[in-house]
Amino acid sequence: MAIKPFQLKIIGMDNPHCMGTVRRAIASLPGILDLKLAVNQRAVILFDPTKTSDSVILNTIRDAGYEPILESEATVDREKQARQKEIQILSIKTGISMGLAIPLMILTMGPGFGLQLPQWILAHMAMIQFSLATPVMVVGYQFFTQGFYSVVRAKSANMDTLVSLGVGAAYLYSLFAFNSHHLYFEIAAFLIAFILLGRLLEAFAKGKTSAAIKALIGLQAKTAIVLRNGKEEEILIEAVQIGDVVLVKPGQKIPVDGEVTQGNSSVDESMITGEPIPVEKIKGSIVIGGTVNKTGSFTVQATHVGSETALAQIIKLVEEAQGSKAPIEAIADNVSAVFVPLVLVVAVLSFGIWLWAGQSFLFALTVFIAVLIIACPCALGLATPTAIMVGTGLAAQKGILIKSAAALQTAHTIQAIVFDKTGTLTEGRPMVTDIVPLSSDEKALLSVAASLEKRSEHPLGEAILAEAKAKNSPMNDVSEFDSITGHGIRGVIEGILYYFGNSRLMNDLQIDLSSTGSAVNVLQSQGKTVMFLATKTCLCGYIAVADPIKPYSKAAVQTLQVLGIQTIMITGDNAQTANAIGQACGISTVLADVLPKDKADAIKKLQDQGLRVAMVGDGINDAPALAQADLGIAMGAGTDVAIESGDMVLIKDDLRDVVIAMDLSRYTMRKIKQNLFWAFLYNILGIPIAAGVLYPVFGFLLNPMIAGTAMAFSSVSVLGNTLLMNTYRPIGSVK
Repeated sequence: MAIKPFQLKIIGMDNPHCMGTVRRAIASLPGILDLKLAVNQRAVILFDPTKTSDSVILNTIRDAGYEPILESEATVDREKQARQKEIQILSIKTGISMGLAIPLMILTMGPGFGLQLPQWILAHMAMIQFSLATPVMVVGYQFFTQGFYSVVRAKSANMDTLVSLGVGAAYLYSLFAFNSHHLYFEIAAFLIAFILLGRLLEAFAKGKTSAAIKALIGLQAKTAIVLRNGKEEEILIEAVQIGDVVLVKPGQKIPVDGEVTQGNSSVDESMITGEPIPVEKIKGSIVIGGTVNKTGSFTVQATHVGSETALAQIIKLVEEAQGSKAPIEAIADNVSAVFVPLVLVVAVLSFGIWLWAGQSFLFALTVFIAVLIIACPCALGLATPTAIMVGTGLAAQKGILIKSAAALQTAHTIQAIVFDKTGTLTEGRPMVTDIVPLSSDEKALLSVAASLEKRSEHPLGEAILAEAKAKNSPMNDVSEFDSITGHGIRGVIEGILYYFGNSRLMNDLQIDLSSTGSAVNVLQSQGKTVMFLATKTCLCGYIAVADPIKPYSKAAVQTLQVLGIQTIMITGDNAQTANAIGQACGISTVLADVLPKDKADAIKKLQDQGLRVAMVGDGINDAPALAQADLGIAMGAGTDVAIESGDMVLIKDDLRDVVIAMDLSRYTMRKIKQNLFWAFLYNILGIPIAAGVLYPVFGFLLNPMIAGTAMAFSSVSVLGNTLLMNTYRPIGSVK
């Protein structure tokens, strides 16, 4: 049996219900062997080409109401164009519908609030309402088509089904009762206009996957300088082969993964490890493609090229993780799947029973329409989007960018939060924390160290130079300067030969460090790097450099723990530094020496334990973990890739905003549930009355006008409850 794979991007398939619609449509075709769908709009289909074809599958997806794009065609530009087109169409439709629905609402509801209308308007009110409402029905035609497809093809009801039934009932009844005073054109028009507005806002938040991938791809070197036959030859990165010797000059991106064969330098590996301090590279050191060479030149023998490089693997991880995210339950769709069939059954049974009981066709039709109108999902259509809009607006005011309704809904279910260390819990840049003179004063110690580091261009030296500048320490001329690879530097200042470096350098000089007592060990246990200044015979003192913890990291972690959320720290740094930072922040679970792939795997292991996990990070190395997590939270000061991969962005770079995001999500979800209660209360109470259960005893029949009033009142209740969200205040221990 022949098997053909088929990879697609399906525009519009971005929620569980749409996935179900597409799945059922494709599965109905002969020859479908396997079908994998993801809410990031991607699909992988295996089929027997002797029983069906590419074109049949594509047309079937289009018939279901979605637009398929072949994966080979689904470039970043193509996706961007599709998204821009969607936003453009929704903007036009929203503008037209709002421009007509708002005047219609004013005309119909204004007199109830004392608005005096001219006599000629009152005389032609029905025709004016019809003229304003009908174009809105045309603009919102997709609610009727999608509602039809949902019932006929997917065999289930969704929000579009509810909207089309409610709008259709109100509009058709108004046409039927055109010469009466009981018209509901404004209800039909306003519902469509408001839902279109919600979908427009939602469209802006979609489509970030391609931006994240594009940013990652942009990190790759485009060319490489290869040494062949003793000559330098610049070639495209795709042409580099395993075993080639590549020359890397200062400031260049390292084009491939490999091993240093000659030369030495310091390399900025923050894109991989997240650590701000560049790493010294000498012969035999391993380097990673995409990292940046800082100062010296060296040659590298390629060991991994193309799709096998670490950066390429990171790109693949981001794609896979984004495609495997757990979908968010669509509350309204789940409710509508039961509610709509029930309403239809009640409406049809009521119509038939009253005809059978001897009532007129007009009586039975009035009951039928009243049931549909009181069940109209106006309030249901408002319940979730209004709360989401206010919730995301409140978050923005607090400096939290929430990219989608799904992210806001997910946050309230989070059970564990994994924090990256560097740039997230810490400042992300080395700073001088301690200056300890032994044979001189502090000013002299800093002056000599800074003078030496001015010549070295060593990464840690930048912190010492910044400290000297801040304290206005004088700089002295240095002669006979020399860099001692892996140990430190030396130079002559005012006739004295000084050495400045790590403990290995001091051991080589046979400098006794016992005079420091346990102080140095204490500093190192706190995750600080200690550098010693000495002459040939005397220890002058030492300076400690560290990446300091952000001011509110500990407070944020403690508050999350009070909320019952487990906190974990993950980092590429060594265990000693990591444990010191974790202890200072109040985090007991610390994962150290973790590479990018391991970060994503660590998130997945927590998810496999049944936990819903959030990841907070700021670096390129965090992108796979941000994508793998149920909720990715990026620091606003982080890289573009981290920001694009995250579901939320903390604009103010303040970890207390993580607490606010969790709390605001819980608050918003409470409001959504309250809104759904109000959305159904009047409808559920009114449906039996609209069906005529009170008529045999009391002679009371709920006419459509009262049904419409009850429906409108439920909408007002929902809107009022939503507006109360503006009184939200963050939990007291945060801000």
